[in-house]
Amino acid sequence: MNTVERWKQEKHPLDVVEDVREYAAEGLTFDGIEERAGPGEWERLKWAGMYTHGKQSGYFMLRTKVPGGYLAPEQAEVIGEVAAEYATAPEEYGGAEQNDLWGDAFLDITTRQDVQMHWIRLEDVPEIWDRYDEVGLTTVQGCGDGARNVLGCPAAGLDGHEAFDAQPVVEAVSDFFTGNREYANLPRKFKLTITGCREDCAQSQINDVGLTPAAKEIDGERYYGFHARVGGGLSDGPRMASDLDVFVRPEDAVEFCRAVAQVFKELGDRHNRGVCRMRYLVEQLGPERFEAAVRGRCTVDLRERGTDLTEGYTGDHVGIHEQKRPGLRYVGFNVVAGRMGGEEFAEAARAARRYGTEETSIRLATDQNFLVTHVPEGEVESLLAEPFAADYRPDPGPFSRGAVGCTGSEFCNYGIIETKKRVKRWARSLDERVETPDDLDVVRMHLSGCSASCAQPQIADVGFRGETVKVEDEGSTNAEGDAIVEGVDFGLGGSLGLDNDFVDWVETAVPAGSVIPALEQLFEAYVEERADGERFYEWCRRVENDRLRAVMRRADANVAGGVAHDG
Repeated sequence: MNTVERWKQEKHPLDVVEDVREYAAEGLTFDGIEERAGPGEWERLKWAGMYTHGKQSGYFMLRTKVPGGYLAPEQAEVIGEVAAEYATAPEEYGGAEQNDLWGDAFLDITTRQDVQMHWIRLEDVPEIWDRYDEVGLTTVQGCGDGARNVLGCPAAGLDGHEAFDAQPVVEAVSDFFTGNREYANLPRKFKLTITGCREDCAQSQINDVGLTPAAKEIDGERYYGFHARVGGGLSDGPRMASDLDVFVRPEDAVEFCRAVAQVFKELGDRHNRGVCRMRYLVEQLGPERFEAAVRGRCTVDLRERGTDLTEGYTGDHVGIHEQKRPGLRYVGFNVVAGRMGGEEFAEAARAARRYGTEETSIRLATDQNFLVTHVPEGEVESLLAEPFAADYRPDPGPFSRGAVGCTGSEFCNYGIIETKKRVKRWARSLDERVETPDDLDVVRMHLSGCSASCAQPQIADVGFRGETVKVEDEGSTNAEGDAIVEGVDFGLGGSLGLDNDFVDWVETAVPAGSVIPALEQLFEAYVEERADGERFYEWCRRVENDRLRAVMRRADANVAGGVAHDG
C-alpha cells in the first residue's frame, strides 16, 4: 500500500469537509492543521475541492464542480462574485499587479467543465460554501480519488445534432457519486463523460467511462440509450478507450456507472500510484474480461450493442448558433486558456439573464470556453455589445479559438513552465503573424506545463508539454557556457473522433522562444502543400516526421539572428 493509500485508510477523505469548517473557525495555520491531522490531511483536502497552492504557502486553489458544464445564471453570477471577492492575490505576492494580463480576482474554466479559483484563504472557505449552498453548487470531490466532475455536451438540449438530451443523466450520475462514501475512496481519480450528442464533444475516447448515444430495436420498438467505452486517458500512459458490447438504457446509467466503479474499487491497483488509473486495469484484463466483471456486478440487464449514433467529434462551440427552437440562438464565447476576471464572468451571467429567456443558461465547454444559451435572435447584438464580450468574442482567430492551457508553474506544484500568460500571448501573436486557409477556423494548440496532460496536448493539432532546456549563452557564468530556459516538447497531429490519434512528439526540449518561428514555418509549408480541405493535423500525419523537423528547424536561423518570440 502506497503512502497516499495509507492516509486514505487512516481517515475517510470525505470527513475532511467538516474538518475544514473546524479549522477555519479555530483560525488554524497550515502548521496547526498538520500538527493536528498529520501530513495526509493535504491529500484528503482534495476531497473538499482544495489543493495547496503550489509555491505560495498558506493559500488554496478551490475547484467548483459543474456537471455537464451547466450553470443557471444565478449560479454563474455567484461563482463570478466569489472569485471577485475572495480570489485576490496578497500584497506580498504582488497584489493586483502580479498578473499583467488578468490582474487578480480571476477564475479558470477547465478542460473538465470545472471552475478553479486561486489565492483562496482557509478562513474564507466556509463562507464560500454557504453561498454555494444557496444556489446548489459544490466543491465536494472536485479533486481526489473518486468520481470527478461528470462531463457532458455543453450544447445539450440545444442542437439538432443530438440523438437526445443526456443532461438529466449527467446530473443523476453526478448526484449518485458526490458525497457517496462507498465510492469516494477509489484507487485513483475516476473520470466519466455522458452525452446524447452525435459529435462526442464530451470526449468519451479519453475518459475512464464514456457513454455515447446509441439506438437498439427491442421487441419491435426502437429505444435510445448509450454505448459504453472504458479505459481512456492521457498523462504519461495515453490510451484511447475500449468499446464494450453493452447497450445502457438512460434509466440504467447510474447503476452501470456504479458497477464500473465497483470493479475499479475491487480490482484496481492500490500500491503503485503511477499505474493506479483505470486504463491500466482495462489494459491488464482486456475489454472482454473487464466487461464480464462489470456485468457480474451490475443489478440491471445489460443488452448487447445496438446502432452507434456517434458521427464524429466537435471540439468547440464558439460562434453564434441556431437552436432547435426557432428564433433562439446560443453564443459561444472564446476564453483563451480559460482564464477571465471573476467580475467579467458575473457580468456575463447578468447579461445572459438580461437578454435571454427563462431557460437561459451558462454552459462551460471542455475547450475552456463558455456558452450563453436561449438568446432571442433580436437580442444577440445587444449581448455582444456588453463590456465583457469585448475580450471574449465569438469570432476569434483560429489560434485563439483553439488555445488551451493548464495552470502551469504559476500555481501548480508539478508545473515546470508558466502556461496561461504564454499561451494567450502565443495565440494572439500567431493570429497576427500566420496566414491560414479560409476554411481552417480553428487550430487546437494545447500547452501543458508538465507531463500530466491537464491541457490535453496529446489530442491537439499542436501539443506542448513543459520542459527545461539548456541553451548556449555567451553571457552565462555557467562553467559549460550555457543557460537553462523554459521550453517544450513539441507534438503534432492529434485529434479525437473517427480518425482519432495522439500526437507524435516530433521534437523535444524546444526553447519557448523558438515555438512561434517554428509554427510559422510549419504553417507556411502546410498552406503550400495541403490537399483540398486537408486539416492541419491530417497534413502532419501525412508528412514524415523527419520532414516536419526539418521544416521547424528552418526557424533556428531566425532565432539565432535575434527574432526569437515568446509572445
